[in-house]
Amino acid sequence: MGAKIISGTETAKSIREELKTEVAELKEKHNVVPGLVTILVGADPASQVYVGAKEKTSKVLGIYSERYDLPEDTSEEDLLALVEKCNKNEKLHGILVQLPLPKHINEAKVLYAIDPDKDVDGFHPVNVGKMVLGEQCFLPCTPHGILELLERSGVETSGAETVVLGRSNIVGKPIANLMIQKRASGNATVTVCHTRTADMKFHTKRADILIVAVGVPKFVTGDMVKEGVVVIDVGVNRIGKTDTGKAILAGDVDFDSVKDKASAITPVPGGVGPMTITMLMKNTVQAAKQAAGL
Repeated sequence: MGAKIISGTETAKSIREELKTEVAELKEKHNVVPGLVTILVGADPASQVYVGAKEKTSKVLGIYSERYDLPEDTSEEDLLALVEKCNKNEKLHGILVQLPLPKHINEAKVLYAIDPDKDVDGFHPVNVGKMVLGEQCFLPCTPHGILELLERSGVETSGAETVVLGRSNIVGKPIANLMIQKRASGNATVTVCHTRTADMKFHTKRADILIVAVGVPKFVTGDMVKEGVVVIDVGVNRIGKTDTGKAILAGDVDFDSVKDKASAITPVPGGVGPMTITMLMKNTVQAAKQAAGL
């Protein structure tokens, strides 16, 4: 039979269509135009691609966007001043500071300076705290995208043995937290594995749902999973180049050896990746509605 492919590309496309309609209605009925600003410090090529994609998506959806490209040697003080200026700008509902920042800038200080009501990345401690408590807040974009993929693919999470590989603040910790909550796409029994886990395979073979975010190409192999598992592969690793110079990408899961045992699996590329920017847009629309009291 082979696994059902959970396409992030297709799911993101349908969510974007929903958002496009919502943005048009906000404009028409309430004269509200969601606004997003992206701030990029330095010339990291991957960050430039991400910021470009965010700008492009904003335009397609009818979201107003601003972009600041600052030199590598921008001082922390100047960056904080720009964040404060964006906090006060009523046209901007979402503020995104692209990470990583240059070494001389304290990332935490910058992220904490963003108004929590404009923190569409969901990284501010106020939003992280609300997420842990199960309160209304901006969910971090990649975990939020994973929830949408599971829900829209009809994966039953209630009571499911869910194993998360990785404990980063961006994916591992938040997705583990969200999966145990009393909510749709929640109510799971969650185990988190990491570099100090003694017997990784013992845990992965028990998983009904396996979420992998370790940053190691093809880390999870077919012998590590049971028949019928649902696999969400968050990893995007560059493992080489084609003759034309295009990057060859691999996930954290060895797709070929796992797909025959899995009941459903996300591909790389085209799985979790497209969902992240889409959920950022969803958060920006939510922020605009909150600001307008809708």
